[in-house]
Amino acid sequence: MIIKFIQLIPDNTKIDFFGHRFYAFMASLIIIGGSFTCMAIKGLNFGIDFSGGTIIEVETPADPDLAALRLQLNELHLGDVSLQEFGGSRSLMIRFPQQDGGSEAQKAAIDKVKAALDQTFAPGKVDYRRTEFVGPQVGKELKRAGLMAVLTAMCGIMGYIWIRFNWQYGVGSMLALIHDVVGILGLFSLTQMHFDLSTLAAILLVAGYSINETVIIFDRVRETLRKYKKMPMQDIINYSINSTLPRTIMTSGSTLLALLALWLFGGEVIRSFVSALFLGILIGTHSSYFVSSPSLYYLKLRPSPEPQGEAVKGKTA
Repeated sequence: MIIKFIQLIPDNTKIDFFGHRFYAFMASLIIIGGSFTCMAIKGLNFGIDFSGGTIIEVETPADPDLAALRLQLNELHLGDVSLQEFGGSRSLMIRFPQQDGGSEAQKAAIDKVKAALDQTFAPGKVDYRRTEFVGPQVGKELKRAGLMAVLTAMCGIMGYIWIRFNWQYGVGSMLALIHDVVGILGLFSLTQMHFDLSTLAAILLVAGYSINETVIIFDRVRETLRKYKKMPMQDIINYSINSTLPRTIMTSGSTLLALLALWLFGGEVIRSFVSALFLGILIGTHSSYFVSSPSLYYLKLRPSPEPQGEAVKGKTA
């Protein structure tokens, strides 16, 4: 029995990625500029992990009417109350921000929510599984720790690339990582999705995914530099990206399909996490192709001018 595999990318593909770099640079400038503009105007919608507030996890005796219950909780005037299904249809997670007036005001707000739930489902029928309060000081410490985690990860990745390859590769990888992180932050600022610890974890995952793609291309660049001594740098970049393109399509495509399923059926609780990963993979692939790789040309990885006529043979070898 002969199994015929579908070939998504033809052999000897010769897409001129380097030749389209200026269009890609414009797209990157729009992403970076738009992200900084959104963050300056709207900021990030920090979740309770960073801003402080209360989380109440309950199980109701019957399937709730989420629209009516959300309206009822908003009438308590506790701020931006978030109501989400958590697991099953009867498991709910209620979030509301920190109240003015200290711990007494926060306790009173919790009592108001419990009273509203008891009024809807009858007293004693609601199972209160978890009630957690995050204070503002804890939120500030989590912000600081999260920022340090991202910076440490980025510096560690750049150091690893610098040691394994040359300094030009390290600078290129750092540019790509900054591009990816700023782009994700801009998305969350634009959409005002909750930015919490799970989103921060997604950013670190995206950084790892993006640098993995970048390292594979860098490895092919280094190999091609040794193999074709007279091939111009722009042709080396094109050849390296084209030779790794089938792998990128397979890995990124399958990952995006899995994330799409999680986004559609995973519920509201993980939607911000999945959204960050989904966009991060797209931006990370873009940065690997059009930020980190072209930077090797501008950083003079192969500084001496090479004859243009001898590159064609090596490109098809």
